[in-house]
Amino acid sequence: MSLDSLDPQVEALRAQRASAGTRPLYEMTLEEARAADLAAIRADSGTPLPVHEVTDVLIPGPDGPLPGRVYRPAGDGPLPVLVYLFGGGWTLGTIDTCDAICRALTEAVGCITVSVGYRLAPEHRFPVAVEDSYAGLTWVAERSGRPGPLQAADPARIAVGGDSAGGNLSAAVTLLARDRQGPRPAAQLLVYPNTDRHADTPSRRENTDPAFFNDRSVTWYWDHYLDRPEDADNPLASPLRAKDLSGLPPALVITAEYDPLRDEGERYAARLRDDGVPVTLTRYPGMVHGFFAMAGTLDAGRRAQAEAARFLRTAFAAKDTDTQGETS
Repeated sequence: MSLDSLDPQVEALRAQRASAGTRPLYEMTLEEARAADLAAIRADSGTPLPVHEVTDVLIPGPDGPLPGRVYRPAGDGPLPVLVYLFGGGWTLGTIDTCDAICRALTEAVGCITVSVGYRLAPEHRFPVAVEDSYAGLTWVAERSGRPGPLQAADPARIAVGGDSAGGNLSAAVTLLARDRQGPRPAAQLLVYPNTDRHADTPSRRENTDPAFFNDRSVTWYWDHYLDRPEDADNPLASPLRAKDLSGLPPALVITAEYDPLRDEGERYAARLRDDGVPVTLTRYPGMVHGFFAMAGTLDAGRRAQAEAARFLRTAFAAKDTDTQGETS
């Protein structure tokens, strides 16, 4: 694939990585890759924005407590809530990985943001991360408005979102919430999500540059995540394979031009739209996978975070109007 339209800021990042001899994560041990991933995100995410209050919490999970972090903006409640799931191919990442994103969205949206520390593969393979993420959504819904860090939260206005594997998990959580008749998110924010293990798309075949997340990266993560070959057909692993996407919350799907996941993310947006779900799809030209978390280095990362904030504000306002209409 020609890189002629690569964004100049991305090209500079590519040259920097080449001169530094940066190795692809899939050539490292898991311990090395986890440390390198967090270091790279911290280097490119910019100075973390201050927020009114940040509280580390323990979230009851299926097999014990999960780490979580609650970000609260200034102002009186009730405030809408975003449940955010970090990226990292279900294999890398912690609640620290998405700290800068959560801070930025908390301030830009004026919402409480809760990051959920789901367990990682290969130590905990599919569907552990899905169930942990769903437990996080359920905990937020149950604790909203009650004494504690979520006292100012509005249980009627909860959205779910994430980037990459976090986008995949967000899509899976909305499916679970619908099918289990659990808490129904007001919106879903899906940033370059994995949606199909079996994807054989032009963007998968064309994006092989070892300087960035590429087709080999995708396979490396999936191989860590899935326990059995047949898991790839499960809609909670591959949401694009769900037979019915109707009844899911409005979605913003963000993709990047030079991302192996571009096509499957855009196909998922099309499937959502075909099944009657309101969808906004935005492809960022010249961008690579991971740019949403690089707002300190890439202007497009800041623009994408601003777009996500606008989408969430609109979705929360619409839900607030609907709720007031139901109670009037």
